[in-house]
Amino acid sequence: MIKCNYHTHTKRCNHAVGEDEEYVLSAIENGYKVLGFADHTPWKYNSDYTPRIRMKLEEFEDYYKSIKALKEKYKDQIEILIGVEAEYFPEYMEWFKEFKEKYLDYAIFGNHFYISDEKELYFGRLTDQDEYLEAYVDNCIKGLSTGLYKYLCHPDLFMRGRKVFDEKALWASETICKYAKENDIILEYNLEGMRLSDEKGNMYYPYDEFWKVAKRYGCKAIIGVDAHSPWSLAQDSYRNRALEFLNDLGIELIERL
Repeated sequence: MIKCNYHTHTKRCNHAVGEDEEYVLSAIENGYKVLGFADHTPWKYNSDYTPRIRMKLEEFEDYYKSIKALKEKYKDQIEILIGVEAEYFPEYMEWFKEFKEKYLDYAIFGNHFYISDEKELYFGRLTDQDEYLEAYVDNCIKGLSTGLYKYLCHPDLFMRGRKVFDEKALWASETICKYAKENDIILEYNLEGMRLSDEKGNMYYPYDEFWKVAKRYGCKAIIGVDAHSPWSLAQDSYRNRALEFLNDLGIELIERL
């Protein structure tokens, strides 16, 4: 199986560590053929909001130039792509579309916040409330319908807030998976969520019951490291666990976008 990762962060997001080149060297050392940088995208806000979990817009030039230089430097050893992980913020989607077309090889969809992070309503905390779980699902579908994203990151993020896989969680899973199947959307099996679940001693995401629903609907999956340190790309134990679980379920795995 070809080792590729399209979900790699940088220290610019304020919750990852390591230099850009360290991620590339770790990827090469650990046998990756493709490394996609997809740090949390900046946004051109219509307010004076200062984000805490993503690069500022003025930092993007450094991100772009750095990854572009690494792409050239290591072109004979690994394919490097310039991307972002972005939300669906209705007010800013026209701007984002132009931004993506101008600078990026690709974008992936991380559905983290309701409306905009300016409101700081994080789905990973709020989806124990039915209204926010419904908003999460609605955001997923509206975002994916734009056609701007290669895949849906951690589609089961809502279980971090929900915690109990009840009837409403089943509804959310079925709605997302049905839409994904009907529209040929790839769903990400997220290794950082696996690590977090181990650390906390509680299953957050990936959530087994969600992926059983994904299998039932015939969805496609891709493994995303969601790397927040160069060392993350060396964690083959998580990757192997993911491969075993998904293969046992019989879910179709996408290796390379």
